This record gives sequence, structure tokens and C-alpha cells, in this order.
Amino acid sequence: MFRPAVRCMPSLLIVATLGLASCQDQPASDDGTAVAQAPAASPADACARIAGMHIGADAIGLPTTGATITSAELVAADAEGNENGEFCKVLGAIHPFTYTAPDINFEVNLPTNWNGKTLQFGGGGFNGNLVTGLGRPTLHPADAPTPLAKGYVTLGSDSGHQSTIGFDGTFLLNDEAMDNYGHMQVKKTHDIAMQLVQARYGRAPARNYFIGGSQGGHEGFDAVQRYPDDYDGVVAGYPAHNVVMLHLAALNFAKAFMAEGAWINPDEAAFLVAQVYETCDALDAAADGIIANVAACRLATTPFKALDASNPLRCEGGGDGGDTCLSDAQIAALNIVDSPYETGFPVFNDDAGTAVFPKWTPFEGSTFRDGNQAILGADGPRSALQATPGNATSRYAIAQDLTLDAFNDFDPKAYAARVVEVAGRISANSVVIDRFQARGGKLIYFHGLVDDFITPYSSLQYHERLLKRYGEDALAQFVRFYTVPGMGHGNGIQYNPRIALVDVLDAWVEGGEAPGTLVAPDVRDGVNRSRPICLYPLWPRYDGSGNIDDAASFSCVSE
Repeated sequence: MFRPAVRCMPSLLIVATLGLASCQDQPASDDGTAVAQAPAASPADACARIAGMHIGADAIGLPTTGATITSAELVAADAEGNENGEFCKVLGAIHPFTYTAPDINFEVNLPTNWNGKTLQFGGGGFNGNLVTGLGRPTLHPADAPTPLAKGYVTLGSDSGHQSTIGFDGTFLLNDEAMDNYGHMQVKKTHDIAMQLVQARYGRAPARNYFIGGSQGGHEGFDAVQRYPDDYDGVVAGYPAHNVVMLHLAALNFAKAFMAEGAWINPDEAAFLVAQVYETCDALDAAADGIIANVAACRLATTPFKALDASNPLRCEGGGDGGDTCLSDAQIAALNIVDSPYETGFPVFNDDAGTAVFPKWTPFEGSTFRDGNQAILGADGPRSALQATPGNATSRYAIAQDLTLDAFNDFDPKAYAARVVEVAGRISANSVVIDRFQARGGKLIYFHGLVDDFITPYSSLQYHERLLKRYGEDALAQFVRFYTVPGMGHGNGIQYNPRIALVDVLDAWVEGGEAPGTLVAPDVRDGVNRSRPICLYPLWPRYDGSGNIDDAASFSCVSE
């Protein structure tokens, strides 16, 4: 027996545009659940019908004035350069609620051989470039099929502004653009994709996943914290989740090396790194260029912090002695970034410790490089990587004063109320993720231990706060946190692992296979080795025998 359905996903504007049956006309089973009515059309026709579609504001769960599809193109499996199989590439724009804000440009890719799931890709930095979802997400092996090729609907956006340079913060002057970047574009793009999935396949997805690194990791935390009903699983790499505190601490980082005589040039940085590795490399029983026993390294390099003759790295007399020693001014600057940054006022209201952003790792394996960029600046401290986001967030988001010299004239305490407001809008720092837990959501997040851009202690701090709220046993049921020795900010400094984390997540969500120790190859040129990736607080120690290039010769230990 059939009777009219009582619920249906597509908005009436989609129904009218595509000529599908209305919600009221679709059949339903005895329990009132709508019966899937897949459009009886070829992939080419189904894709073409999406072009020019308008999606009403009622279909998007946050304020907009709707969205427009600007193009829908069926990409053939054998199209030049396409490794994703046949899919419908949909481009469009979500229109702002306030006329002064930019659109959110998005891409949704609808594979002909759909696996019933979606995967949303996160962005990076301040975003401003379209995330296409066509390639491989963070740490995904180059020789493994892309998620789109495996049948996932993939999606991404530019987060609601366009930019051609890194950390261009001018968009932060617009309230809606700031909120879109901060978190709203995650939900808005997701909701558009749900409408397009329904229009293309005639049914809702069975699973919705999110993956991203850095700002994309932040956005993954947004999915868990702010929009838990929309996602079944999230992978978040080296997340910039506490972004306002991160950027205030980054400004403090940069200013430390702007003090008289404090800047460390690339040759001096190389000297420091060499001394740390000579001291710490073998503390994990393997002299392999990877510092895995971080706690022992932290103790062993304690003398490097001294401002007296006991410091073996100190120049004689504490002055500038060239590239093979450090002056007192340089050591003092290193000690600043080796210490927590404190705002002097609470930034969040959920639990203790949120006025403190944790330290970086200058004496624990930091290489002071992010890819080919000198973290401390190749030509001086104002070219340092940390200087740019610290300056942008302070000037544009907090002070909203384009004349401000953030390096000399900005004191966060003078803007305390604004810091709290902005952090509430663009940070994802809450550990209250009960709804995500209750619906069976799964979170995997990870951080490289030689990340010079976002300190790994930020992720460790978040994990300790989660433990405090949920306890070890309950937390392990839905959150897994990994630390990765030798890995920098999403790149291989001493270790460049590759592992298909979407597969790991899906196996956990779909099959209940909770991940434990992972194993990943090192894909740096000229290297042929693998290493275990251990659940925190474990770390990989060489067993003392066996092939040092084989992960099987290592054990995850805590001591």
C-alpha cells in the first residue's frame, strides 16, 4: 500500500526547476518514509538538468539569499587529465544575506558510480581559493584512487571570499565574510551538496564525511563542534582550530625575533637544528633523523636555554659570534617561543586554560622551515611565516584598523572584548561535542611533531581538555588522536607519511573498526622506509634489532 509521503528532502525550487515530482506527490511506504525515486535519465541528461538551477534560501540551514548553479558539466572517464572516472562537475555560488558580502563559490562533483557517501574537503590558510574536491586530501597516497574515483560525492568552497595572496585578511572587515570563513561556509556548502545529491540520485547520502588539514582541520573541528548532525565522521590534520589565539601567539612569536639582535638567520637556524638533532636523534634508539622521544629531548636540550656560559650553544660573552653560536638576544627569543603565550584575560568561557596558548618546539626538533620557507624569515623577522597571519588577524579582524602597526602598537588586552567576540566567531575550540558523540560520530585528528607553523602542543592541549571532559575510555569510543614524529605542517621534514585516512575513517564508521597503530611509508625522494604512527601519548621506539627502515622493527611505547 502507498500513500502520500509526509517528508521529502528537495526544496520546491529544485522540484520546479528539474521537473521532478513534488514532495507531496512522491510515494511512501506504510511507515511514511519516502520511497527513493531516482530520475530516469542518463548521466548526461541528469547532469544537464542541474545547470541553471536555483536553490532557495529555505534549503540552506544558515542565512543566505539562496544559491545559483552556474554550470554543470559531465566529465567523461577518459577526458584528458581526468583520473576520477565519469562525474558531473557542478559549479555555483551561494549568495550572501547582506549585499556587501561576497558569494561563497563552491564545487560539487557527482560521480556516475556513486558509493552513497559524500566527502567535504577543507581549505587552507585564509582560504580565498576554490577547493575543488577533485584531488587527494591530506596525506592521501599518490598511487591510491582519489575519493571521487572511489565513488564519493566530493565538495568544497572558497569559504566566501576570493584572494590571490596568502593571508590576505581584508575580507575580515566584512562581518558576513568573516562568519562564513569562521564556520558558516562549512554548513552552507554541505547543505547545497545535500540538495544536489537528492536532485541527481533521488536519495540522501548514507554517510557524510569531512577531511582537511590546517585551516581545513579547523573546519573539520567546526563540523564536529557546530554541525554534528550533518557529519558521520571527520579527519582533521594539524588543525588551526584555536585560530585567534594561534595568531596572537604567532604575532608574539614574530615580535620576539624583532628585538635588537634577536633574529636568527637561516645559517644560524641550521646550526641550532643540527645541535638539537645531534643531542636527541638517538633517544628513540634509532639514529634516523627523526626525533620520536620528545620528552627525553626536551630534558636533554635544557642547557640550550641558559643565558650563561653553561649553554654550549652560546657565543662567548653572549654577543654576536657568527653563524655557529647563538647570542643572548637570540636565546632569549627562543625561550619566548618555547614558553606558553598568555593573553592575560579569558578568551573562552567553556573551561580553564583558554587564556593560554601552548609553546612551540624550538628545542625539540623544530627545523624552522615550512617546506622551502624559512620560518624565522629569510631576510629578517618581518618576512617570517608567523608574522603574516599574526599581523592580519590583529589588524583586520580584531582592531579593524588598517593604519595599525601590529608589531609595535597592538596590545590584545586593549581589545579584550573584541578578541573574545572574534574568537567566538572564527575559532573552533570547544570540547563540548556531546551531540557528535551521541549520534555515533567519529573524529580522527593528528599533528606532526615538528610543525613550525601550528605548534603540535595546540592539538595536545585540546586532547587533554577532551580527556578531562569525557575520560579516557569514553573518549576512545569516538575520538582518536595521533602525533607524528618527523612530520611538519602537512609536509615531510624528516618523515613524509602517506595513508588513506578516509578509508580508515570509513572502516570505523561503517564497520566499527576503531583504528589503532597506523603504518605509513615515507614518500620523500630517495627514501624507502615506513614507520608506525602511534596513538597519543605513545611514540615509536626502535626495538633494537631488525631493519631500521621497516615499521615492524618499531613499537609504540609510552615510557
